[in-house]
Amino acid sequence: MEQEKLKSAAEAILFACGAPVEADKLAQALGIKESRAKEICEELSKEYADRKSGIRIVRLAGSYQMCSVPEYADGIRTVMDLRRNTPLSQAASEVLAVIAYNQPVTKAFIEQVRGVDCSGVVANLISRELIEEKGRLELPGRPLVYGTTEHFLRCFNISSIDELPPLPEDNPEDDESGSHDETHSGEA
Repeated sequence: MEQEKLKSAAEAILFACGAPVEADKLAQALGIKESRAKEICEELSKEYADRKSGIRIVRLAGSYQMCSVPEYADGIRTVMDLRRNTPLSQAASEVLAVIAYNQPVTKAFIEQVRGVDCSGVVANLISRELIEEKGRLELPGRPLVYGTTEHFLRCFNISSIDELPPLPEDNPEDDESGSHDETHSGEA
């Protein structure tokens, strides 16, 4: 493989991994010797530095990683925090609650409870790593079942699903008699 192609391939691998890549693994992926892989990474690193790019390649012991230049950290942090802290929509909150309290559940079950298609919402919750596929049911079509993730537990600051607050009990007598607790007038 010619030099420019090797550099491009190494660059693609480092970018796609997003974590440190050991030189020997990079060499294996490129079909070259480890010493050659190190040379290529050093060349790429110099090219990024020479053109004053916002990205650089750093050497970490026997590994290489693509990362951003420290001077842009504030802007990156702002964008990442905005994306991370985007609140869940009402639909996403409802689907998440259905899954959390009834898991493992199928998409059909969620749609039956909510009465609307939830494909997009389920995909969004998977991309946010709040839910994941937990397997398939032994039914015709072998539908996927979904459940919450460890990330869900961290986000809601609980150590297990057992710590979810109890669901309100349906008590039709309260609705009919209008006997709601009105002892709180809003005064402290």
